[in-house]
Amino acid sequence: MRNSLFSLFYRDLFLTGRLFGALACSALLFMTSFFLPWLNIVPYLVFFATVALLLLDLTLLYSGRNRLFAKRHLPERLSNGDENEISIYLESRYGLPLSLEIIDEIPQQFQKRDLVFRAKLKAQGDTLINYTLRPTRRGEYTFNLLRVFVSSPLGLIQRRYSFGEPVSVAVYPSFLMMRKYELMAISNRLSEVRIKKIRRLGTSMEFEQLKNYTPGDDYRSINWKATARQGNLMVNTYSDEKAQNVYCIIDKSRNMKSAFEGLSLLDYAINTSLILSSVALLKEDKAGLITVSDTAGACIAADRRSGQLNRIMEALYKEKSRYLETNFELLYNITRKTLKQRSLVVFFGNFESMHSLERQLPFLKKIAKFHLLVVVFFENTELQKLSGEKATDVEGIYIKTIAEKLVYEKKLIAKELSRHGIQSILTAPRNMTVNTINRYLEIKSSQRL
Repeated sequence: MRNSLFSLFYRDLFLTGRLFGALACSALLFMTSFFLPWLNIVPYLVFFATVALLLLDLTLLYSGRNRLFAKRHLPERLSNGDENEISIYLESRYGLPLSLEIIDEIPQQFQKRDLVFRAKLKAQGDTLINYTLRPTRRGEYTFNLLRVFVSSPLGLIQRRYSFGEPVSVAVYPSFLMMRKYELMAISNRLSEVRIKKIRRLGTSMEFEQLKNYTPGDDYRSINWKATARQGNLMVNTYSDEKAQNVYCIIDKSRNMKSAFEGLSLLDYAINTSLILSSVALLKEDKAGLITVSDTAGACIAADRRSGQLNRIMEALYKEKSRYLETNFELLYNITRKTLKQRSLVVFFGNFESMHSLERQLPFLKKIAKFHLLVVVFFENTELQKLSGEKATDVEGIYIKTIAEKLVYEKKLIAKELSRHGIQSILTAPRNMTVNTINRYLEIKSSQRL
């Protein structure tokens, strides 16, 4: 941290270690000259040479105005949980090479006080510095000034430039990851992110078009009448059923406050909901959203109109976890009121014990009676790590036993849900998006909805 007490003449002028070294050398020579009289003139020569160079350095750095330009380039909004690219453009209008030290005053949420970049600029040169920031909370982030400390080849002083004004940027749910999945879905490359290629069981009843037969097409889909008319083998193609309702329901209770790898469980659920909604819309289904805790939250009816994804994103941006438990009776009443036809309902929650599930199971069973319900809940990766470690003492054996019990109880919860005809996904937070989309594609392929 730079101390303004070291400022000389100008508020933005700072002394460097090189200047202090030169002055210390002069002081040492003065003291030595008391014992070696023949050195009398040397300390004066060193001191006045240092002063002359200091004045020259002042002239070089402070002659003229606006001799350096810098600008920070920010995206319009940041994507939560992703690496967001930030760039700093620097342009010199000095006629000499410069050494730069750049301090970007990034938002306090990142808890970084040492974000310093160093660069060298040729005379009249420019450069671009790129770096990334990974926010882990949604909300408003404020970027303050961009500070640039400039020194000439002499390096005795630094001139500080300050650029820009404080700017606020909103951190939204993970739209960068959403775009990645969208592009891969459009180009049929979802397998690159471990999305399985699902083999369709049977055929959908929704006819799409006729096309020329190509090797690999199912011969059972050959249209013999069209083949006779065209003189070439023609096959019928079918599409997955469209316009099905896909609802993401997010639990906002205190169970979703736990954090893994910097992100809370609520944010993992929010990011996955946004991506699943995007993929569902690309598959020409209708996407909807419900959030709930002890009170009702956002409720967006399933639709596939233009702007539906933006409505979902804006609603997710505002969501915050609460400290009370979720009212599952309220959730059931909301689904009965809002969901007018059979829908795929993906519920993102977190059950830590069989007891917590048993209290809510009657309401989940009621929802599953009218809709295809998939419950997504989380593995505790820290407990899994503990259960896999080798115990070396009594305390270690105790901790390992408790961890194994809790991990096993999560598996029992999945089995209990399955026993009542409710599908579930027990997943590590980092794998939740992939596992949820895989299940959605499996359900569409098997035509269970």
